Amino acid sequence: MDNYKNKLGSLADKLKKEAPKTPIQEVLPVKVAAPQEPKVQFNNRIPKSLLKRLKAAGLDEDVSLQELTIQALEMYLSQKAKPE
Repeated sequence: MDNYKNKLGSLADKLKKEAPKTPIQEVLPVKVAAPQEPKVQFNNRIPKSLLKRLKAAGLDEDVSLQELTIQALEMYLSQKAKPE
């Protein structure tokens, strides 16, 4: 019992001697996203094998199917607009 009291007493002394360590919080600026155009729903039927390839490409590039579709359509329309 005396050993236990000594340990508690030494712990109290340590707490009194050491200043409490204040946690340091890292402050990061908030990213403000540019205003986006409103989105609308777009439904279309595609072959199952193409959907699997799209999903695999999305996983490889860490991009959503929505973003992949937008990129593909933008690329198609930009190439279509260029005269050959």
